[in-house]
Amino acid sequence: MEQKWLAVLVTVGFSAFGVLGDYFLKRASEQAYPLTTWPFALGFVVYSSTAFGWLFVMRHLKLATIGVVYSVSMVVLLTLIGSLAFGEEIGRSEAVGLVCAVAALVLLTRG
Repeated sequence: MEQKWLAVLVTVGFSAFGVLGDYFLKRASEQAYPLTTWPFALGFVVYSSTAFGWLFVMRHLKLATIGVVYSVSMVVLLTLIGSLAFGEEIGRSEAVGLVCAVAALVLLTRG
């Protein structure tokens, strides 16, 4: 597999891993003292553990491309987690926005 596409997949994987960290941070935020909870500690470890992998990604993709791939992946995955794990509703305009974001991602990675 070409290094560029591997880097794109790794970036999406980091987004998914980041969403896992966000899940734990959301759980921690529901507590009276969120910084002293195990969900906060776990979310912090998840976030910090990805720093080494970013070095690989940054060798093979432009920073702007990384930003778009990571951001769109995070938006889509966080929307799914919010909907499935926390019962948050997705409105029509939000759904259209998600479709547009994915379309932008497809256009960007084709070049």
